[in-house]
Amino acid sequence: MTLSAEPREPFQPPPRQAFACDPARSRGRCHAEPESPMRTAYQRDRDRILHSTAFRRLKHKTQVFVFHEGDHYRTRLTHSLEVAQIARSIARALGLDEDLAEALSLAHDLGHTPFGHAGEEALDAAMAPWGGFDHNVQTFRLLTVLERRYAGFDGLNLTWETLEGTVKHNGPLIGPAANARTKARNLAASFADLCRDGMDLRLDTWPGAEAQVAALSDDIAYNNHDIDDGLRAGLFPVGTMASAPLAGPIFTAVLARHRGLDEARLINEAIRRVINIMVSDLVMETQRRIDAARPADADAVRGLGRPLVAFSPGMEAANRDLKAFLFRHMYRHERVNRMTADARRVVGTLFDLYRAQPARLPAEWRRQSEERNEAHAMRVIADYIAGMTDRYALQEYARLTGQPSPVSL
Repeated sequence: MTLSAEPREPFQPPPRQAFACDPARSRGRCHAEPESPMRTAYQRDRDRILHSTAFRRLKHKTQVFVFHEGDHYRTRLTHSLEVAQIARSIARALGLDEDLAEALSLAHDLGHTPFGHAGEEALDAAMAPWGGFDHNVQTFRLLTVLERRYAGFDGLNLTWETLEGTVKHNGPLIGPAANARTKARNLAASFADLCRDGMDLRLDTWPGAEAQVAALSDDIAYNNHDIDDGLRAGLFPVGTMASAPLAGPIFTAVLARHRGLDEARLINEAIRRVINIMVSDLVMETQRRIDAARPADADAVRGLGRPLVAFSPGMEAANRDLKAFLFRHMYRHERVNRMTADARRVVGTLFDLYRAQPARLPAEWRRQSEERNEAHAMRVIADYIAGMTDRYALQEYARLTGQPSPVSL
């Protein structure tokens, strides 16, 4: 076999930029700990997230499909790994801290309930009298309170920069730049209640560049793997992709160049090209903004008053249109709607049962629910349900109701 490659200059990542978050200058942790002799502060954060119980549970938490529908559909775990890979590549190309970008990517979905957004909607409705439920707030609860692995503290005791990026990866929570949904739900109050002394996360600013990279890497991975999963599940035929924003011309170009290509390879080839185009656009637009703003350090990025990491206006519009396409063809598909309704019923029923009969909770959780007032007890129930995998939620539903699960195992 003869190996060949197109002649080109090998990729040389730029040196670390002055405005990258620097682990040697971290603002520290809630609980003082000696530094690791072998890992930076952000590498240590990443490793703590990887070894957490919440991260392992993502293996059996799905986004659109229930866990048992097929071995090749994404779970929250595989999605998080894909986001982390994209974020590392972008951070490397921009001279940012790859380890922080990876840590934030791996952590971003930890707070999701079983059954994806359907489960979250049901739990939010059930918790409405006690402050509602939001998966981003739940992620922060896991990182700061609910994970109990260490003798000296609750949570994972992550650095300020990792906690800040987790809270604000979608932008400020208060002030003129906060989005309408964040303001309406008053998420800033929920985070403020959880922030410990000395951990002012500056909720009115944008986060560091690494968190902005993680947020848009999530967008890139999410849209592309939903196209992949939707096509493989038969929710819409591959021919439909010809009319899809952004992806349509790429699918057409692949077919034109590789006539007779089997469908599975067509899907893979087209999706890798879409990801490459989105990543390239993001890097180029962000570099343009860097050249214009010339931020001196990470705090200058936070103080810009606008995101530093972004798609170009054309790509942003195409990304928005692609989401609308997927909403019509996938998220509102009859099969998905049926599963969504069943999932809401499972989560809502579990909450009602535990509220009416707290003795049905495991002993440790029951003790926690009895420690304070009603609002605290309801939050404990929400924490317990949110931590369930799809499979365990269905098993608990069948056990507690004595009825078959709406979604068959």
